Amino acid sequence: MERAVIDESTTTDVENTLTEIRAAGLFKAERALESPQGPRVQIDDTEFLNLCTNDYLGLASSAGVVTAAHDALDAYGFGMASVRFISGTHVEHQALEDEITDWLGTDDTILFPSCFDANGGVFETLLGEEDAVVSDELNHASIIDGIRLSKAQRFRYKNRSLADLEVQLTAAAKARRTLVVTDGVFSMDGYIAPLDQVCAVAEKHGAMVMVDDSHAGGILGDTGAGTPELFGVRDRVDLVSGTLGKALGGASGGYVSGRGPLIELLRQRARPYLFSNAVPPMVVAGSRAALSFARSEAGVEARARLAANAARFRSLMADAGFELLSGEHPIVPVMIPDAEEAVAMAARLGSPGSGQVPVYVRAFAYPVVPMGRSRLRVQLSAAHTIADMDAAAAAFIAARG
Repeated sequence: MERAVIDESTTTDVENTLTEIRAAGLFKAERALESPQGPRVQIDDTEFLNLCTNDYLGLASSAGVVTAAHDALDAYGFGMASVRFISGTHVEHQALEDEITDWLGTDDTILFPSCFDANGGVFETLLGEEDAVVSDELNHASIIDGIRLSKAQRFRYKNRSLADLEVQLTAAAKARRTLVVTDGVFSMDGYIAPLDQVCAVAEKHGAMVMVDDSHAGGILGDTGAGTPELFGVRDRVDLVSGTLGKALGGASGGYVSGRGPLIELLRQRARPYLFSNAVPPMVVAGSRAALSFARSEAGVEARARLAANAARFRSLMADAGFELLSGEHPIVPVMIPDAEEAVAMAARLGSPGSGQVPVYVRAFAYPVVPMGRSRLRVQLSAAHTIADMDAAAAAFIAARG
């Protein structure tokens, strides 16, 4: 069968767009790892100190997680080959949902193929034309896209601004039902949302609260249960979405946890849940092992190492005169306002001939971050050592010239 030809004008338009992306220094070239994910990775036969992974607890290739996944692969096969409500629900799914519910102190939990899908399924299902959603301006793309799928009235408040949240909730006062949604941790900045204060303002206006805790689950709070635990507001948050693809093993899958009737409605109506294959049992089993670790004394110790690594790196970089965004999260943005210089510095850090350990880190520029706010987003892991932090800071100093 002869392949269809794309219209010549379409091809030209696409090529022009790609040229513009490259000219702006925003082209995202992918680099293939030749090793397991971890604090050190191999790329092009070279070992790099890895500073751009979401593997916050160092569990992506840990023996316990890998063994659990391997055992489930042997026992249950490669995949479910079905959506959940047909023949795709496995006892592993139900066990993990129950364990997340217990961990977060909610009523019920529903698994999705990813947290992007989880956020994509919430708003259209729960909110109609008579309802309103009030969203922090720096919320993750999955929240933004999920809101776009709904017919709800849309309001946006300035990042972490309680005063503007108040203004937007007042503007939404005539809505039948209002949902305030915020990231627990904002992924480009590492800022933590003031969730207790967000809840207080929302309650004043009779609004529900949802938090996406993808960059908080496993690492914030006494048991790693995220920002609701950190701020003591677990009983005041209606919905928590999160991922299994970061601290909890780093594979794939997401969830929404919260009030029982809301979760049940998502099971009945959320399109990404109803029309996507179930998360493979081996991934679920590995995630269960990761969650068990996060809740154990070993998890407490890992979070302490993670905090120590972040404090050490921040201190060394600040002493060296780098501009960092403030905070305590293991996301540490190193600000380099000029986009081209940010990309060039990332390349210098990764050069094996620099005289320092090669460092794998990525530059972020507009439109991912605001114009003039380019950065190298460093992400640290409990699997890193203090020596790794010293080597990373030394490499940054050398790369700066």
